[in-house]
Amino acid sequence: MQERLSPLSRALRPKVVSRVVAAVLCYSTSSIVVAADDSLWDIPLEELGQIRVVSIASGTETPLDKAAAITSVINADDIAAMGATDLDQVLETVPGLHVNHSDQAFSPKYVFRGITSSNNAQALLLINGIPTTTMMYGNRGNAWGGMPVKAIERIEVIRGPGSALYGADAYSGVINITTKNHQSINDQTVGGRVGSFDTQGAWLESGHQIGDMGLSLVLEYQTTDGWDESIERDAQTNFDETFGTSASLAPGPVNTGVDQVDARFELSGQRWTFRAGLQDRGNLGTGPGVAQALDPEGQFSSRRVNADYSYRWSDLAEGLDVEARVSYFNITQDPENDIVLYPPGAFNGNFPEGLIGSPGYKENQFRFDLNAIYRGLENHRIHTGIGTLWADLYEVTERKNFNPDFSPKGSVVDVSDDPTEVWMPEEDRTNYYAFIQDEWQFAQNWQLVSGIRFDDYSDFGNTLNPRAALIWATTDNITTKLLYGRAFRAPSLNELYVANNPVFMGNDELDAETIDTFEIGVSHQITAQLLYGVNLFYYEIDDLINAVPMSGLIATQYRNAGQRTGHGGELELTYQVYEDLSLQANYAYQTAKDEGTGQSVGEAPNHQIYTRVDWTVSPQWLLSSQVNWVGKQKRAAGDQREPVSDYTTVDMTLRTRGLWQGLDLSLSVRNVFDEDVRDPSPFADPAPPIPNDFPMPGRTVVGELSYSF
Repeated sequence: MQERLSPLSRALRPKVVSRVVAAVLCYSTSSIVVAADDSLWDIPLEELGQIRVVSIASGTETPLDKAAAITSVINADDIAAMGATDLDQVLETVPGLHVNHSDQAFSPKYVFRGITSSNNAQALLLINGIPTTTMMYGNRGNAWGGMPVKAIERIEVIRGPGSALYGADAYSGVINITTKNHQSINDQTVGGRVGSFDTQGAWLESGHQIGDMGLSLVLEYQTTDGWDESIERDAQTNFDETFGTSASLAPGPVNTGVDQVDARFELSGQRWTFRAGLQDRGNLGTGPGVAQALDPEGQFSSRRVNADYSYRWSDLAEGLDVEARVSYFNITQDPENDIVLYPPGAFNGNFPEGLIGSPGYKENQFRFDLNAIYRGLENHRIHTGIGTLWADLYEVTERKNFNPDFSPKGSVVDVSDDPTEVWMPEEDRTNYYAFIQDEWQFAQNWQLVSGIRFDDYSDFGNTLNPRAALIWATTDNITTKLLYGRAFRAPSLNELYVANNPVFMGNDELDAETIDTFEIGVSHQITAQLLYGVNLFYYEIDDLINAVPMSGLIATQYRNAGQRTGHGGELELTYQVYEDLSLQANYAYQTAKDEGTGQSVGEAPNHQIYTRVDWTVSPQWLLSSQVNWVGKQKRAAGDQREPVSDYTTVDMTLRTRGLWQGLDLSLSVRNVFDEDVRDPSPFADPAPPIPNDFPMPGRTVVGELSYSF
């Protein structure tokens, strides 16, 4: 490290050099940052060596101590140390973020700071800066099917609002995944994986520099039967007890199998980049059942295809950089067979084949973004942008054997072309936006980041979202941040327009949900080996979209009918114990209240603790262990069940680095002690469909073998 920094040795004081060394040791998933005096603030990014930088907080690469948000960074080495094979396993290690599962096709929910809903539309997931949001549900899609990690170079996470830069759904948090390119793929690598639940997989990583062009390709395939933990009672069990029938398939296993094919391709020149991606899911099980009645045979397929092209003009004028980007995103969801909502024999035998409803849809999205960064004003960096989105919902399909009033049709009928029967009309949406942000270093140790974004939507109106971040290098080793941001969540097309549904009615008068968040963060570098950070937050949610009970055949309608407040904090620690032994830990607390009822929101843990220890046993062998404790999860208002029990999982990963002639291996055991882990199931009046909650995987073993050449 000293050799790398030698050109700066005369410019930097020894205390600054020590802080640079400490930053290199900083745990990658931590938002703990190096406090900086005026010397370090002025070091160009390219001279910072291995100091971690983050771009998601302000839209430009910034050292972590200047980040205008509470931000975490996780790189590919960290993912390998965790033994993670799926994105969800990685995100669970981020303080203040808990991953559980929805009743909507068992899709994962990324719950930031206790902010949760059935479809989890309040968390924005970006891949290379482009949203993966479906306009249908406002989330990643209910037929998500997981995301493998071999193509991931780094993950940046904002805990808190991001709408001033990223627009809709950057509400409770933002996750940006940067995929690998030719620079981050050092060799050609092939690998294979086997594991519990009859899991088998393989991958290929390839990167090349051809003249001025870089080319990379990552291919991943995996098939798994999924975990088969048992559901003791389901929604049909309740009906059986009411009507004296015995149709329920419970107790029985959850349906969690899936086949995954993923591809990431990138071709780049000095000024331009082209990317393309595929996420193909087949034989995707329905978890505990779409209606929370077991359906062991139900399967969906889903395909996400994306492509984007960007071109950069550096120094187009003095101090002015401009980038234009056009992108395309296509999402499909198709039932592979008849989806059985309730099993044969349900409803007094009126549905001999079971109650069947098999919805599908396709969605196109086109985006154009034009961004500029201007550095021509002293002590200012001005970031501006305009853009547009056009989204089109098409080929909405449905096969079912019931009428809108739940009466039987007598057979399964394709009602896709009947607007009085199909579950969703075909709709489109247009969004135009503009934003401006100023990063102003108005004194040696002070920086103010302020910005505002305007969005106009064709279907629900417009919204304005400001932000402000005051960053103070308090002392040589303490940094303080004061943050404010407003964010919004756009109503999904489903919430606006769903029709012919006996449970939900859309509402085209919906407004956007809004949230105002206030934060304070302090980071302290005690020694070159020991760093910690503390941040506190408070938020207010208005116009929360809920399904509200109503009279008539349809049970509920989506309305802006909720207000919530929440507060809490996160503590993070990183300690380089010895040269070959490091410790990372974090603790998170949150509590959220429904202002209408005065009761806890529930369905998220109030406390979480995570620790990871990395030990370099020898130059070739590395051992990592992590412990994740998730506290009790309270129930939603009206749900009289006991809270979901707390649990502790322990994971161990043994891996090699340069073992023998390009050959490496890894062995991971997750949930070593086979803890009974449960995700909260939702409540429904008069009884929850699945009272004993959703069972998660028990002990899981995964082995990988790879060869680089």
